[in-house]
Amino acid sequence: MDRFLSSAINRIDTKGRVSVPAHFRSVVQKRGFTDLYALRALDVPAMDVGGPDLLDRYEQRIALEDPFLQTADDMSFFVHGDGSFLKLDQDGRITITDFVREHTGITAEVAFVGRGLFFQMWEPQRLEAHGADVRARLLKLRQQASEARAAASAE
Repeated sequence: MDRFLSSAINRIDTKGRVSVPAHFRSVVQKRGFTDLYALRALDVPAMDVGGPDLLDRYEQRIALEDPFLQTADDMSFFVHGDGSFLKLDQDGRITITDFVREHTGITAEVAFVGRGLFFQMWEPQRLEAHGADVRARLLKLRQQASEARAAASAE
């Protein structure tokens, strides 16, 4: 499988390192990544993490913008200023830097969540709350769609 799927929580060691889950490391190895690109998520206290292809994807999107408009400048500021490379050591660990900690609130443990082409790193309790919000929003959408179908078939 070449997608980041599932989730795991790993403890940060005394040197500030955390093991990337084995199933995520296998995706990283399969794709040939030696460094990971991490970006502070725009709307949640998490890090979006992937290979250089994630950075490439963002840069391709920036290139579509008019370089003289504020949008291109804002996007570059976000993608480059709120991004960082994380070195994966020979044992599959990354260092949880202050850059990561400040945005996520991570202290002792890291929750890893697969997102397909990338994964996210969260503080576990914040992830739990976010997951509950996500499920509630999706349930509401499902219920609204069901009600709309019922109303349409009653007509």
